[in-house]
Amino acid sequence: MRVNIINKNGQAHVRILVKHPMETGLRKDKDSGKIIPAHFIKHVSIEHKGQKVINARCGVAVSKDPFFYFKVNDVATGDSIKISWEDNLGKAESKEESIA
Repeated sequence: MRVNIINKNGQAHVRILVKHPMETGLRKDKDSGKIIPAHFIKHVSIEHKGQKVINARCGVAVSKDPFFYFKVNDVATGDSIKISWEDNLGKAESKEESIA
C-alpha cells in the first residue's frame, strides 16, 4: 500500500494506492475456462488520533489496484493518520503515517 498525505490548511488530503487483484468471481480463466474466485477489498478505514473518521465499504465494482482519495478535517502537523483495509479472503493491511 502506498500512501500520500498532504496537509492543506488543516485538511489532510489522503491518497492511497493498493496493489490488489480485485476479482469479481464472474470472470473465467482464458486457459482453463474455470471461474476465477472472487477476491476483492471489502472495507477501508481511516483513523485520526485513534478515532475512526472514515469507514468505507467496497465491493466487486472497484478496479484492480484501486486508488482511494479521502479528505480528513481538523488535522495538524505531526498528527497521525492510520489507513487499514481488509479483503473478502481475510487479508488485511494497515499503515500509519504522520502528517507533515
